[in-house]
Amino acid sequence: MGTILKPVAAATLFLFFLLLPMISSTLSPPNDGLIRIGLKKRKYERNNRLAAKLESKEGESIKKYHLLRNLGGDAEDTDIVSLKNYMDAQYFGEIGIGTPPQKFTVIFDTGSSNLWVPSSKLLVISTPRKSAEIHYGTGAISGFFSEDHVTVGDLVVKNQEFIEATREPSVTFLVAKFDGILGLGFQEISVGKAVPVWYNMVDQGLVKEPVFSFWFNRNADEKEGGEIVFGGVDPDHYKGEHTYVPVTQKGYWQFDMGDVLIGGQTSGFCASGCAAIADSGTSLLAGPTTIITEVNHAIGATGVVSQECKAVVAQYGDTIMEMLLAKDQPQKICSQIGLCTFDGARGVSMGIESVVNENAQKASDGFHDAMCSTCEMAVVWMQNQLKQNQTQERILDYVNELCERLPSPMGESAVDCDGLSSMPNVSFTIGGRVFDLSPEQYVLKVGEGDVAQCISGFTALDIPPPRGPLWILGDVFMGRFHTVFDYGNMRVGFAEAT
Repeated sequence: MGTILKPVAAATLFLFFLLLPMISSTLSPPNDGLIRIGLKKRKYERNNRLAAKLESKEGESIKKYHLLRNLGGDAEDTDIVSLKNYMDAQYFGEIGIGTPPQKFTVIFDTGSSNLWVPSSKLLVISTPRKSAEIHYGTGAISGFFSEDHVTVGDLVVKNQEFIEATREPSVTFLVAKFDGILGLGFQEISVGKAVPVWYNMVDQGLVKEPVFSFWFNRNADEKEGGEIVFGGVDPDHYKGEHTYVPVTQKGYWQFDMGDVLIGGQTSGFCASGCAAIADSGTSLLAGPTTIITEVNHAIGATGVVSQECKAVVAQYGDTIMEMLLAKDQPQKICSQIGLCTFDGARGVSMGIESVVNENAQKASDGFHDAMCSTCEMAVVWMQNQLKQNQTQERILDYVNELCERLPSPMGESAVDCDGLSSMPNVSFTIGGRVFDLSPEQYVLKVGEGDVAQCISGFTALDIPPPRGPLWILGDVFMGRFHTVFDYGNMRVGFAEAT
């Protein structure tokens, strides 16, 4: 989990955490080689949405967080933990620590790599070892490393190193009812270089194949919230073949992604490629502000009206257009008109007051300020409209319309619940295949009846080159597409979920 800071808004990327007043489990008898762990659930309440992205001191940690079954092998080879779906916003499962195992509810998070639980809830008193600290956007957890057996479903991972948290961010974890986080990312981003639970499952021979997979049930009214399968995949929860793409950078489950389509039309930003991360601990879809603004315009989302954006268009719109028509290099236009300097890799502020606070700017390692970033977005938008043979007047009007759809600083944008039928599909190109999301799949409904509100499943996140542009495909995407994390072959696979 990690803090990602946006250049256009002085805010940390906000997630929806599932905050449960009570989670309990029951053990049902096996009937098909499975030991199922059932979880109770409760209706979502808007006031229980909280923000937290995690930033590790030991790396640019992006974060933002089974039942035994015979799937073609012996029962001990595949372990399936059922998950709790809380209003399609986050998913929880249960583990045990110690002998006999003491139960904890955790988020299974492919965007981080450590296991941690509150020290105060552990019944066994441990001798503190080396200290540990993980930084969040809302504070930090700190504590010390311990070691014990960890039970996941029917698997017992021996001598697992984990963090006993003695201090937690007061707001986020006081309200939240989950206990901790079990990271499923790579050891490269593990605080203290602790060996992740998944690594030990593989090294100790507890799983048949070095593969785990997620199925998220996006119907919040159904009892079963989903499942994570360690050691294989459950064929009951997908159809067709998985499309696999190689992991391009270990740490997160990162891969290359192609164009993003809005209503079947290119958004003009990732056509030459973007990086993406499959992250089970992030609720929404996070992507470059340039594209998110286009999506918001297409779906009628209401965010923040950026006066700076309109000021850039009013003062420099004609100049940008002329430079594009003159075939100037698009990536250098904003530096040539004086809104950005250019160091060969990224735009750098020229001293124009940034809306990003000082600490955020340090953490983001040279993110563009608002004016520079707005100029760069305007270049992309105008370039894309020119390719569609729009008139200059229409292009400037369109860019001003996009300015009005810039995402909210808090990361969420509202849409009309009655307008879903008129909204376009939004599609992602991965491994040469187009993965479609319908409005019903990318809009989250909060509340019922007259007080119901609808929230766009897209939020803005800007990472500069060479690390970005970057998308985080969270639960909105993984709920639509069954996701396989193939550790043995270093690849990620997606198939239509059932």
